[in-house]
Amino acid sequence: MTLKTKWIEILYNLATGSRKNRNFFTPIGAFFYALLTFSFVIIALQVDRLLGITDIFPRPLSIILALPIFSFAVFFIGWSVLNFLRAKGTPVPFNPPPKLVTTGPYAYMRNPMLTGVFALLFGIGVLLGSASLLVIFTPLFILVNVWELKVIEEPELLKRLGQDYIEYRKSTPMFFPSLGKIFKRRK
Repeated sequence: MTLKTKWIEILYNLATGSRKNRNFFTPIGAFFYALLTFSFVIIALQVDRLLGITDIFPRPLSIILALPIFSFAVFFIGWSVLNFLRAKGTPVPFNPPPKLVTTGPYAYMRNPMLTGVFALLFGIGVLLGSASLLVIFTPLFILVNVWELKVIEEPELLKRLGQDYIEYRKSTPMFFPSLGKIFKRRK
């Protein structure tokens, strides 16, 4: 059994296991993801400092530019979390909803919360005037997340949700909704 297979099996067993175990591991998973995200910011700021790159935007402009980005990010993260909580789960892969969530932002994209997190990281880069966070570390963070989704989470979702997830994945983009899906009339 490969490390990838073992990790998928662990995730599957936690996601389908007892509520006690899921509730125990949920804050741990959330903490480590927040720590990972925060570490990208800290490393980027250190790289900027080492390279002598400071404040690529003047102070009032950085705030003006960052506010709409933060608003977008908080909106998508909050809307996503709300839909998961309504479905009796959390965004942490250890404690997902028992069934596939296709409502709210999930009707338009498979990972709207990550879209919000990516925007939040980008907004922090704008606010702090961090060139390396904007052009190196946010794209790297996105790549790490896409890799993890493709290699670990999506195989676990296939195992747990089966054909429903296959159909959903075929019709719903990963991070950014298609304009056709947004403006499509619902009958």
